[in-house]
Amino acid sequence: MWTITQVPEESTKPLNPRQAVVPRPGRHRRPMTAPKTQKDKASKRKRVLLTVLTVVVLLGILVTAAYFIKQLIDSKYFFCKSSVKFIPIDKACDGKDDCAGGEDEITCVSSFTVNSTFPVRLLSGRHVLQVYSPGAGWRSVCSDDWTQQHTQTACKQLGYTYKPRSTSVPVDSLMSSMKTGPFTAVRPGTTSTPTHQATIDRVCRSGSVVSLSCSDCGQVGSQDRIVGGTNAFIEDWPWQVSLQQGGQHTCGGSLVSPGWVVTAAHCFTGSKKELSRWRVVSGRTYMGTLGGSYVDRIILNGNYDPARNDYDIALMRLSSPISVGVGRKPVCLPPKAFGLPAKASMAVTGWGYLRENGKVSPSLQKASIPLIDRAKCSSPTVYGSAITQRMICAGFLEGKVDACQGDSGGPLVYFTSSRWHLVGVVSWGVGCARERRPGVYCNVEEMLNWIHTVIEKTP
Repeated sequence: MWTITQVPEESTKPLNPRQAVVPRPGRHRRPMTAPKTQKDKASKRKRVLLTVLTVVVLLGILVTAAYFIKQLIDSKYFFCKSSVKFIPIDKACDGKDDCAGGEDEITCVSSFTVNSTFPVRLLSGRHVLQVYSPGAGWRSVCSDDWTQQHTQTACKQLGYTYKPRSTSVPVDSLMSSMKTGPFTAVRPGTTSTPTHQATIDRVCRSGSVVSLSCSDCGQVGSQDRIVGGTNAFIEDWPWQVSLQQGGQHTCGGSLVSPGWVVTAAHCFTGSKKELSRWRVVSGRTYMGTLGGSYVDRIILNGNYDPARNDYDIALMRLSSPISVGVGRKPVCLPPKAFGLPAKASMAVTGWGYLRENGKVSPSLQKASIPLIDRAKCSSPTVYGSAITQRMICAGFLEGKVDACQGDSGGPLVYFTSSRWHLVGVVSWGVGCARERRPGVYCNVEEMLNWIHTVIEKTP
């Protein structure tokens, strides 16, 4: 007997039903993206770097352009801050007030004439200390009762002071003209009194006089283009500086203390009398225009005669003293009666023309040149009566080696007693390295009274 079994209908429901997902407003499915490859990441970094470099280059171009535009404007015009206007640079420092309140006549080159004798000096290669009074004249200072405090006081009067020290020199060892005096000695309790006011005339009981060494000037760690010269390094001539106006090298100069530069008066003729345009660049072998020290005083010798180049010397005071180091160090001023030997071998340095009518050297140059006898230099076949007591000649009568344009104001130095001394300032000459036309230099020894007085009296 057949039995009929009832088969249930096939279900349309899944065996494991999932819960229905109710869409929520505001939520969207994220689109599916392929993972980034290393190549894509590197490409993005390159694009960012390129963008940054482009911005930096553009900023650099804008800054450079602004700098040169400013230099161009400064070379042609003076800006009157109070009245907010430009005037031609030639009208600045011309003796007339072209800006409100005479602003254009305030920061200018000045001059100073010495009418008195600076009362303290060092004499001869022994650096014997002497003091002066109008009645008694010059007298050598005895070692009697002399102390380290007296040394500091005397050196401070003479300018640049760094670890000053004194020694005693026997009177018997002095040159004959100094052995018989007159002599003077300090009074007890006068350690801080100016040296020339602290002394009283008497015989040296100790039989010796004071010799001073006031600083580390003129010392270098080691040892000619000036025409016929060779390359030099600033570390060997650390007193050499470049005087620049409007970013252009104009003259050389010599540090004689951290705050003072000796140069030539003729560097400040024409439109070069306004102080803000000058910079003193120090510590560089290769010529650079950026940076440099500001200047707050430029003082010409009041007796400077442009027609004869006589008294061709000037002093520049830096707004802030330089930091003394390997590439920046003052040169020594010579003592009075320094006594340069005949045909003394000296050195002249600078960035001047490599040849007559040439161009400025990019790197510092040096040359060794001998002293030329005054009688020979002032002979009719050389310079005749153009040579004065304020000048010395150096070089070769046959030419070949000489200072040139751009070296003006720079140093002529002589080495003795382990130090370099500034004996001359590049002043003038006919052409460069011409036969029987050697270089002429301002005689620094003749200018010592003026230099010391200006440095002491400048506020």
